[in-house]
Amino acid sequence: MDDTDTELNSSELGTHTYWQQAYIKEISNFEENGDPGDVWFGEDSAYRVVDWLRRNVEDKNTAVIDLGCGNGYTLSELAREGFTNLLGVDYCEEAVILAEKVSKREFPVIRFKVFDITRDDLSSLGPFGVVHDKGTYDAISLHPEDAKGHREKYIEQVAAMLDETGIFVITSCNWTEEELIKHFSEKFKLKCVIPTPQFKFGGKVGSMVSSVVFVKK
Repeated sequence: MDDTDTELNSSELGTHTYWQQAYIKEISNFEENGDPGDVWFGEDSAYRVVDWLRRNVEDKNTAVIDLGCGNGYTLSELAREGFTNLLGVDYCEEAVILAEKVSKREFPVIRFKVFDITRDDLSSLGPFGVVHDKGTYDAISLHPEDAKGHREKYIEQVAAMLDETGIFVITSCNWTEEELIKHFSEKFKLKCVIPTPQFKFGGKVGSMVSSVVFVKK
């Protein structure tokens, strides 16, 4: 990767402690009020990806992994669309506990596992026909210690878990389409960009989030 890449400023959003505390609260809220918790970037952002996958993945038994699954919302929506081979992973055990609680009644087909993509061995996972990420690469990029090293490990792991004809779908609010394409260019090539709402500021047009689909080189 190019050493001149700009890094994001570190943030508590890049720490395990932040997410652990957040999901402890969300588990309590779900148990007390039935609130499944927040959806990263909002439900509209998630469903744009779900709709794209529904229209572009013919075999609904294709193995799908959601990296940083949070409360499992994206996987639940994929299950609602007929997908049957679904695995959600998160490095925060509390997120996995919440996702299992939220999904088990309506979508028991979804599996969840505690897994840290920057540290853990992939031998028990994959290969997958679809690897999905909404916000996890962002959080890794905010890590207070060696964010670049963590990003590079993430890219290596994603390439290893994706089968040769599979697709990698990533949504980011911190990196532009151009930056994502650059970051992943060593191992992936662009398949397409999923359109997202745009805004205009100072005469320039941009997007709140970027959703990009890659395939292996």
